Parts: sequence; C-alpha cells; structure tokens
Amino acid sequence: MRRFSRFACIDWSGAVGEFPPGLALADIDLGGAPKLIGPERRWSRTAIFDWLLKLADAGEDILIGLDLSLGFPFMDHGSFFPEWSDSPSDARALWAMIDSLCAADRHLSATSFLAHPEARRHFRHAKGDVGDLFEGGIGRLREVERHQRATKQANSWSCFNLVGAGQVGKSSLTGMRMMHRLGGRIPVWPFDPLPESGPVIIEIYTTMAARAAGLPANTSKIRDAETLAKALATFDADAPASLHRLDDHATDALLTAAWMRKASQNPLLWSPELLTPDIAQTEGWTFGVI
Repeated sequence: MRRFSRFACIDWSGAVGEFPPGLALADIDLGGAPKLIGPERRWSRTAIFDWLLKLADAGEDILIGLDLSLGFPFMDHGSFFPEWSDSPSDARALWAMIDSLCAADRHLSATSFLAHPEARRHFRHAKGDVGDLFEGGIGRLREVERHQRATKQANSWSCFNLVGAGQVGKSSLTGMRMMHRLGGRIPVWPFDPLPESGPVIIEIYTTMAARAAGLPANTSKIRDAETLAKALATFDADAPASLHRLDDHATDALLTAAWMRKASQNPLLWSPELLTPDIAQTEGWTFGVI
C-alpha cells in the first residue's frame, strides 16, 4: 500500500469573488500537529492552483484532499446530462467542457456553465428557479453518495442542488475547472492509478472526519480551540501551537488533514467494494466511504 509523508486538506469554496472566505488549507506531516497554510490575505482559487503546481514540480509524497465532488451522477442514466447531445462520456471530458464554457469567467468561477441553456435545465437554482430536468427531492446522486447515505456513513447533497448552506454544486464546478487545468500533473484517485511516488489528489468530505472524531452529526463544526484539540487527539495529532483563524473552515481543514494521515493507512479505504472501473472514470468516489 502507498505511503505518504505529508497530508493536506483544502476546504474549497464555489463562492463568487477572488478571495472566498470559505477557502482554507491545512497540512500535517508524519508527526506532531496540523498547521494552517495561508497567505497574509485570504486564499484565492488561483493561488491554490499555483500551490498545487508547485507540488507537482517538487514531486513531494503528499496526499491532498479536496472537499468537493470530482464527478456528477452518471450511472443512474448512463449520462451526466440526459437529453444534452454534447454530454461528456467521462469525468475528464466533463472537466474540460466546464472549463471551456467558463473560459471568460474570472477566478475559476463557473457562472457561464450554469447559465448555459442545456446545463441549467439539470440544476435547482436560487429563488425558486428549478430546471425542468432537475429530478426533485434532493436531486440525482452519485453511487458513492447513494451508498454513504444508505449506510449512514455520510449525508452529502446532490451536486445538482445549488440552494442552501450544504450545497456543493458550485464548489464542485469550480474545482473541476482547476482539475482540468492541472492537466494530469497530479494523479487524481480513483480516476488515475496510485503512482509509486509524488503527490496524489483525493476527494474528501470533511464531515466524515468530524464524525470519525466522535462529533455528533448535528454539531460537526468546530469553532473553539478546546474542541479542536480533543477532536485532533482521536487521530493521535497534537493541537496547533497557534492559529491565525479559528472559523469552521480552518478547523475543518485542520481536523481532516489529521484524519487523512490515519485513514490513508487503511487499505480497505483504497479498495471500496462498490467502486467499479466505470464509476471510477465517470463519477469518482469519496475517499473513506466503504
């Protein structure tokens, strides 16, 4: 099984603007405490992209978790976007389409994709604007989302829902733009096989780390140093000596980086029974769901 010497979690954001307040980045090595990484100002999505490029150049043995969905539902209909003749056939083609349609959008945003007359039909938008192909309820789910909800491992939302605090559609679309621009310079599991060395990107869900630390589902966000220290201790991680921010985005990143260090040593998490080759190339998988 592949071993890593460093672990990083990126709490991502699809919010409008150059410096979304929800962006946070933390890392941890094989011992000690996790720490926040950040510029003096807030992170931008393009700055995180540049950080990833530097890791690719350095070839560092780091596992990078992105808190977003790297694919859309496909297996239920054999298509990401039924009734759209240009619907891509796999995840990498999806990433390329989104980035192409959003080429004029600044800061890796995805406004143009959601405004596309065919794309917008599949989403629940704000202010009661619901596309005619949005399937109602919580929306279409990927196989990993269907499984994690059925087994109560997590309770993630549909990427096609763009309404509410828990929506992940916008962050996923902006993240897919970044994935396309990386151009394969960092392998992405499970779309790519695990390389013997160098950086690897995985999709993570920060709430899974919170639950693994024993936090109840309805209070999984940490906003104080004492709760953070107790949660980190469950993953054999020390508390940071100091923090320049203590909001829930920062603590999500810190706790999940520590969880990744421990979880990545479990071979079962790298070989989920339900993860087929077709799912791996279209919808992807959330690391930690078995």
